[in-house]
Amino acid sequence: MRKPREEMIAETRAKLIAAGRCAFGTVGYAEASMDDFTAEAGLTRGALYHHFGDKKGLLQAVIQQIDAEMTARLHTISAGAPSRWEGFVEECVAYIEMALEPEIQRIMFRDGPAVLGDVSQWPTSNGCIAALSHSIEQLKDDGVMADIDTETAARLINGASSHAALWIAKSETPEETSKRAVRGFRTLLDGLRVKA
Repeated sequence: MRKPREEMIAETRAKLIAAGRCAFGTVGYAEASMDDFTAEAGLTRGALYHHFGDKKGLLQAVIQQIDAEMTARLHTISAGAPSRWEGFVEECVAYIEMALEPEIQRIMFRDGPAVLGDVSQWPTSNGCIAALSHSIEQLKDDGVMADIDTETAARLINGASSHAALWIAKSETPEETSKRAVRGFRTLLDGLRVKA
């Protein structure tokens, strides 16, 4: 029995994303050959063009997938924290530290900005700002965060964490840079905390 068309389309997209992710994560965007990863997925270059337009479109799809996975991991971290404030801080710190993971480092923080441009202009950026704004509102309502304009705080925290991750990804000594970035970021967030 033939599979429904929607299921076949979803499977083809998933195969291309998996093959693209493997190639982008190992050899990088510039070195990844469309013919290699379409062949690896058992598909044609035409399938890639049909579903994603081009290699750049496939990179965007891979980034969306990784971003969703990162978000799920971050939610798990914040949900397991002893307080909302600690969850917020640990979630932000974990995002920065993810820049040490080879696949995330290469795809999200090296090739992504090089190919797709400024991270703050990516489609996923608005979701990050909205999620941060929601958390900040809760922290302000709890009386643990200073009375600061919510959108301003969200954009500043988002910018600081994104740039810290980019700094780590491009560093000659990423482990050391990560330690410095996390230490500084914790101090920055602590400045927004209402002291008892």
